[in-house]
This record gives sequence, structure tokens and C-alpha cells, in this order.
Amino acid sequence: MSRIVFFCIPAWGHTNPTVEVVRTLVRQGHQVRYYSFAPFREKLEDAGAEVVLCDGFLPPPPKDLDKKVGKDFSALVEMAADTTLALEDKVSRELTEFRTEVIVSDSVCFWGKLFAWKLGIPYVCSTTTFAFNQHTARLMKPKLGEMLRTILGGARVERKLALLREHGYPVGTLTDLIQNDNDTDTIVYTSREFQPMAETFSERYTFVGPSLPEIPAREEKERPLVYVSLGTVVWGKPAFYRRCVEALGGMDVDVVLSVGTEENVTALGLLPAHVQAAVRVDQLAVLAQADVFLTHCGMNSASESIWCGVPTVLYPQQSEEGAVADRMEELGLGLRLKDESHIREAITTVLTEPSYRERTCAVSETFRTAGGAQRAAEKILDCIR
Repeated sequence: MSRIVFFCIPAWGHTNPTVEVVRTLVRQGHQVRYYSFAPFREKLEDAGAEVVLCDGFLPPPPKDLDKKVGKDFSALVEMAADTTLALEDKVSRELTEFRTEVIVSDSVCFWGKLFAWKLGIPYVCSTTTFAFNQHTARLMKPKLGEMLRTILGGARVERKLALLREHGYPVGTLTDLIQNDNDTDTIVYTSREFQPMAETFSERYTFVGPSLPEIPAREEKERPLVYVSLGTVVWGKPAFYRRCVEALGGMDVDVVLSVGTEENVTALGLLPAHVQAAVRVDQLAVLAQADVFLTHCGMNSASESIWCGVPTVLYPQQSEEGAVADRMEELGLGLRLKDESHIREAITTVLTEPSYRERTCAVSETFRTAGGAQRAAEKILDCIR
């Protein structure tokens, strides 16, 4: 039996791909401890992990959190440094007592990586986005505001890095912290075929495809199903959902809207009989039946859509999602939404042009042969042996 520790940030998109990996390891008789947060506890414990909650160690979120998510890297680094130092005594003691044999940490959960470095424990990076290096960094195309925030935050970041060095963490530059080199053991939850510039990554990057639970079988339907979601982070767009209802209200389709908050549901008012709106839905269950997905292009949503063979209308909200949308567009898996006045036009095009589904199904096959949770578990155990 091996003793494995996971670290992750408080985000569904970064946690969900690891759940089936945890379940696989536990079923094989290994002991898994997971440093996570209250919203994810039940799901992780159901997979068999011992969950240690870290909520009380996070710094208070900024008032304008919704404007900074995915857009202010300096704030992310500051938060990571503060969280590392707040957790330091507790986690260092517990990792030693647990006799941790390997740490698996999300690619932006920098405190997991830092603890592994400081304590000399083997480290595996869990990457739920595209793999990131100096080549793929060029694909991010940050907006002007994001660039300015990063530049202006440079001094703040350097102060935090200096503080980490004072506490014994061997981090030299920001690049050391945020980027893996080709000598770092890394799990990437996509296929090499979907990963941009895959040839720039060494064999220590293991592309396992999506790590998903069992998905319901597709059923026969009277008419197409359109699914709309902007993910679990960006919710403050009630006007967008109203435009979707207006655009799709007269179409001969069924519509499911995942709108994030009760306020957004209420703001939509009385809906046509063929349109449903919910705070959250079982996305995999909906995608199993969907015929087109209007998505923000978060990596998990994109991967789940491809896995289910569902073509997409692409509506990224931040630079990371823009990179996913670019790749999907490049491979012919979806159509980018020009603006919100073209919702009906874009959905109609994707529904009626069979090449979008055909190309999506071709990439789906590369996901299914990549190995999934079982291959990820093997990679983690290889790093112990």
C-alpha cells in the first residue's frame, strides 16, 4: 500500500478530473489524503479519500473576485504564497507523520509543489488545462487589462517569492513556480492529439485524456437538445442568458440553461415550455443527450463535450478559455460565436453541418484510448517505484 497526498485549489474544474483517479487508487488498496475545501469534501470522500479541509487557511477573497478570476496572475501568486505560509506548520508536520510517498498537486496549486520541494517528496503535477511551457504560453493571448495587472503586480510577486525563500522554499523566479520543465512528472487530462504543440513536451508528460465517471447512454429524442453553460466561475451574465432564450425561443429544439445562481434563474422570468433553466445541472448527463453545446470553453467542459461527441459554439470569457477555443476551432470541433446577436445563427450552423460532429467524434476517440484515470494512477505509482 502506498500513501499518496493530493493538493488542489478550490475550483470544480481543477478538482473533478482527479476524483476518478483517487477512486482508482483507493480501489487498488492505496491510502489517499486530499487537502481540499468544504464544497468538494463529499465528492472526494465518496471516492475514498481522507479529506483535510484548508478553508480556514485561505486569505480573504478580494471584493472584486469575479473580475480577477483567471485575469490577475499576480493576485493568484500572492494568494498561493500566503496560503503556503499559513498551512506550513500544519501540513509539513502531517506530511511527515503520514509518511507521504508522493505529492500530486494541481498545476496552479503552488503550495503543493512548494511543500514537495521543501520536504524532498516526489512530485507529480496534475494539469487540468492544456500543458503549459514557454511555447504554449504564447497561445494565451492575454487582454490588455490582464497584461497591465501582471506588469503592475511584478513587485508584489517578487516580495512574496522572497518571503517564500526566507522560509526555505527553493523558488528562484516566478517561472520556476508557474512552469514545469520537461523533467517534471506531469499528468495532463487530455490527449496528445488535442494538446497544442504536443511535440514540445517530453515523455514525462503523460497525456491520459479526460478522467470521467460512467456516462449515461444516449437516448432517442424527438428533436435536438441545445445545452448552454458558462461554467462554474463566471455567472454574472443574466443578460446573456436572456439573449439565449430570445434566440432559441422560436427554434424547434429543447434547451437546457445552466445559469449559476438563483438570481439568474429568477431574472429569466417565465420561460417557453421547451426551455429549462437551473442553477446547476449534471453536465455529463446533459451532454450525453445534447446535440450542440454553447460553452465558455473551460477545459473540463470542452473535454466532456468532446468525449460525448457533442459539437460546440465557442464563447470564451478569459485568455485560458480562449486558447481552448482556438484549438477547438482549429480542429473543426466548433464555431466561435461572433457576438451575442449571432447565437441562433451559430447554433443552427453547428446543428446542420455534420462535419462538426464528425470531427468531434474523431478527437473523442483519442480521448478514449489515452487511458484515463487508470493511466493517471499508474503514472503516480510509477513515481513512487
